[in-house]
Amino acid sequence: MPLVESYWESMKSGLADMVNTGSRQGDSITAALFLKQFVDEKVQWMHIDVAGPVWNDKKKIATSFDQLEDSPNSWDKRKDLCVTVITSYSPMILCTQQGVKTQLDYLQQCLPDYEHFGISRKGSEDTSDQHCTIFYDKEKVELLEGGTFWLSESPSVPGSTSWGSADPCIATWATFQLKGVEPPGFSFEIVNTKMDEFSPRARRRGALLTWQHIASLPPSLPVVYCGGFNTQKESTTGRFLLGRSREHGVVGDMRDAWPNARVRKNVSLIRTYHGFKGDKQGALEFLKLIFRALCLCWDRQTQDLHVDWILFRDLRRTNHVRRNQSEEETFPIPPLISSWLRTLLILWASSWEKMEVLGKRPPAIQRWVFCVMAILFITNVHSFYLPGVAPQDFVKGDPLKVKVNKLTSTKTQLPYSYYSLPYCKPEKIVDSAENLGEVLRGDRIENSPYVFKMREPQMCNVVCRITLDAKLAKEFKEKIDDEYRVNMILDNLPLVVPYKRPDTDSSVYQHGVPVGVKAQYAGSKEEKYFIYNHLTFTVKFHKDEEADAARIVGFEVKPFSAKHEYEGKWNDKTRLTTCDPHAKRTITSSDSPQEVEDKKEIIFTYDVEFKESEVKWASRWDTYLLMADDQIHWFSIVNSLMIVLFLSGMVAMIMLRTLYRDISKYNQLETQEEAQEETGWKLVHGDVFRPPTNSDLLCVYVGTGVQFFGMILVTMIFAALGFLSPSNRGGLMTAMLLLWAFMGLFAGYAASRLYKIFKGTEWKKITLQTAFTFPGIVFAIFFVLNAIIWGEKSSGAVPFGTMFALVFLWFGISVPLVFVGSYVGFRKPAIDDPVKTNKIPRQIPEQAWYMNPVFSILIGGILPFGAVFIELFFILTSIWLHQFYYIFGFLFLVFVILIITCAEITIVLCYFQLCSEDYLWWWRSYLTSGSSALYLFLYAAFYFFTKLDITKPVSGVLYFGYMLIASYAFFVLTGTIGFYACFWFTRLIYSSVKID
Repeated sequence: MPLVESYWESMKSGLADMVNTGSRQGDSITAALFLKQFVDEKVQWMHIDVAGPVWNDKKKIATSFDQLEDSPNSWDKRKDLCVTVITSYSPMILCTQQGVKTQLDYLQQCLPDYEHFGISRKGSEDTSDQHCTIFYDKEKVELLEGGTFWLSESPSVPGSTSWGSADPCIATWATFQLKGVEPPGFSFEIVNTKMDEFSPRARRRGALLTWQHIASLPPSLPVVYCGGFNTQKESTTGRFLLGRSREHGVVGDMRDAWPNARVRKNVSLIRTYHGFKGDKQGALEFLKLIFRALCLCWDRQTQDLHVDWILFRDLRRTNHVRRNQSEEETFPIPPLISSWLRTLLILWASSWEKMEVLGKRPPAIQRWVFCVMAILFITNVHSFYLPGVAPQDFVKGDPLKVKVNKLTSTKTQLPYSYYSLPYCKPEKIVDSAENLGEVLRGDRIENSPYVFKMREPQMCNVVCRITLDAKLAKEFKEKIDDEYRVNMILDNLPLVVPYKRPDTDSSVYQHGVPVGVKAQYAGSKEEKYFIYNHLTFTVKFHKDEEADAARIVGFEVKPFSAKHEYEGKWNDKTRLTTCDPHAKRTITSSDSPQEVEDKKEIIFTYDVEFKESEVKWASRWDTYLLMADDQIHWFSIVNSLMIVLFLSGMVAMIMLRTLYRDISKYNQLETQEEAQEETGWKLVHGDVFRPPTNSDLLCVYVGTGVQFFGMILVTMIFAALGFLSPSNRGGLMTAMLLLWAFMGLFAGYAASRLYKIFKGTEWKKITLQTAFTFPGIVFAIFFVLNAIIWGEKSSGAVPFGTMFALVFLWFGISVPLVFVGSYVGFRKPAIDDPVKTNKIPRQIPEQAWYMNPVFSILIGGILPFGAVFIELFFILTSIWLHQFYYIFGFLFLVFVILIITCAEITIVLCYFQLCSEDYLWWWRSYLTSGSSALYLFLYAAFYFFTKLDITKPVSGVLYFGYMLIASYAFFVLTGTIGFYACFWFTRLIYSSVKID
């Protein structure tokens, strides 16, 4: 008779399979739970959809709950395959929904080892309607008790409906006890439900009713709540059950099995229904998925569109049960299995470790986000303080896997992979999946030989021993000379080295541990190279008061250089004399450092200590985001905003008063017939809307600027709301690239609309120029820079696969969308000018020196640059000095101020230009505010020579190359803002006066 405790231990090596095959669109999918035989030591979680209602043309449910007999997906053609899949897994518990009696009887006949429990949704006497049934292996478990209640205001009345539900909805519950285990008496409860397809209110109230039933159960009783919920997890129903929102004053405490899995397959199957089409989601569904992922409208705990879930409630720790975490994978099932029974198979025994709510939920910030994507959809969300990261709980003894990332240096700006140096390697190097932004940043996240166990300190663990040759010693010396630092990650937290501030008792953190140091022995003037070969790690954790689990809130290290010694010959059991855990001898200083020289032997060791912290998981990034010059930062930001706001207010007031006086004067003179000739800006009304030279190029750059503006605006909004946090490495860059591609729609629209104002007819030509001019120039510069990085053998070089992905974003998404936007914009009628344009252009009089185009353009860029140059310092610091930038709220305010100042300075200079009878304002308005990019590039050069310690020519080329791209983009953005401000201004003033 197996022991319960040993059984739970055996589940650690189990395999969890999640089969997400889905059904037709609109259906709910069932959930089921099962336990494999003890001897198998395997765990399977599986989605199978084997049935579903038929929808007629009017979107109403047909009378038959099976497919039509002549359908290739009818029950008769699928039932044998369904039974084969079920028997191949031998589930202990199997839950079904929406099955009619004939189908359930067939399953019972083919599964003689099972009994089933459940009734029709119209009552126990009915045999024709849908059932909510639980099958169980009678040899493995014993049914203790069970029942059914209706999701209505009268839960005990069969067939009752409430809250606008179209049909009766039920929840079947059953309490089971394991057979043949020691100690006996281990019980668990299954709740199987099917919610209404149409009424959100019915689903919310039904979820509340079911949760109240679960909450009434003993806290030590494990509960699995599964079924067809007919809504997505970010809906109100899902957020309530997962504890992210309130329903009638209470908050649910369930957890979702899908995101808690360590391994998942077929994650690309975004839905658990698909109309018997397998994984072919269709172009529309694919685009919706991309936009949802782009907008980051949900965290990773709800990052799917599943309408059929497995939820569970925490198993409180008892003296005879060890909770264990399950892994979860998926494998493909033939689409013929899709249609009615909707079953989900899962091993509950291995998932209890994941099923923890620790009594008290971590602090969370509720965020409701309105996604302003005109052609898409609206989503409201809730997330943790750091969206995209789900907290992970660890009990004592759980393995903690440290991952290594790139080597970075502020002197060279060239990242290298960790194993480019001869550091100790694990048996097999496994690369972690990086997103597009991480790859472009040069991140290369891999496993490491450093393995900890939660809350189990370790002393002087030997990682490996190497002997340097001349080549390896030279590589280490070069990295030490260039001040490279090793970056590591534990539970998504970066490794930091704490340093005490000299003026206060607080600490500041430097990211990564140095490879080594160049120093001198006491009394010697010769500099030597020393490597940090002993690391003392400190893992800070926050322990739950009511449970034994804890969450990691800090990952620190103190590096030491130690020349290890040992007696005898080296082998796996050799004990060091300089660092011995048995003798309580540890490394606390670098008094006897390890030199880096040819033929030198280096032994890598580490210590691990665990410290309990009062910092909660939701606040663990606060210390990482602390900046050494935070007071200066805040004061400078506020001071800059106040100055720019004051100047903007003054400019706006002057413009309003002057314009009001001019318009009143012109109208009054025209009324009294006293005007013998026109003066001022009214004099050029016949030429002010004359198309400029190179009008096609202006259309291209205006369209590109609109594309940039949309990308920056949406990115700023989500960054300010916290959805692009530093914890999501590469998320900001990935979001910007995807947004750039999709904003091509607006670029084509804006370019074609302006092109039609200029009486253009070749819209395809202007579309091609819009799609390829700016991206082509940037891609050419980027390709050259990437070739330079590739020549340096740096991990920052973009690999071929990523380059192909960038080209696909450009040619596969952006270019087609530019054509779509251009086609739509060109079909619209042209915007009429408020005044007629003369056939013969008017001669422009000689201008004063201060109205010279070059002078006025250069002057116009000063104020927009002044709005951002303070914030620009911190942005450049975060990029080139490898610090976190996180004050996106202030950055968004600066962006708004930038828009205002670009618009106002352009309007002011445009007004002066028109008053001096110069009507060539089209390009001048674009270049006036766009000239701020010149000051940005000059400031970048100033920053390079005053703040950075870059000495290598290659690194300097990379810096100025990337800053040239940034300045070019800033030129396009600010120029477009100024152009549209002036475009609106001229149309406004010339439509406000009477002109014959």
